[in-house]
Amino acid sequence: MVRLHAFLALLVGFAVMVAIALTVTALLRRLAPQWISPDQKLSPVYVLVNLAASFFSAAAGGFVTAWAAAEDNALRDVLALAIVILVLGAISALQTPGGTETRGPERPAFVSRVKTRGRQPIWYQMALLVIAPIGAVAGGLLRLHAKGIL
Repeated sequence: MVRLHAFLALLVGFAVMVAIALTVTALLRRLAPQWISPDQKLSPVYVLVNLAASFFSAAAGGFVTAWAAAEDNALRDVLALAIVILVLGAISALQTPGGTETRGPERPAFVSRVKTRGRQPIWYQMALLVIAPIGAVAGGLLRLHAKGIL
């Protein structure tokens, strides 16, 4: 039962993180499409906004994970979320850049995304890889501090 509770806390935190990240991405695409145009390099403003959004969405996920976790396992569950984010980010960064993904009639707009591999500087990919797990831990620590545990 404890493992199920930990898994559900991790799942809820991850879902919150993904929901916020998708919402911010959709808003950016709608409000500032010139920042992520498929025929241009990424705008410096987009890079900064995306790094900040990655941090804050992961922090929200870490906060929710700590909130949903059992009191004695909250930090462990937040660290597990950070590891999951790190591993998934590394897999994403290591994917081969071959082919572009396009939106067809069978794909809804929220599933479609602009492939930016080859246009992202390596420092940006590494920053994303580091910032999100740090954000998750920061959000979890914030919740534990608010709870009076830390």
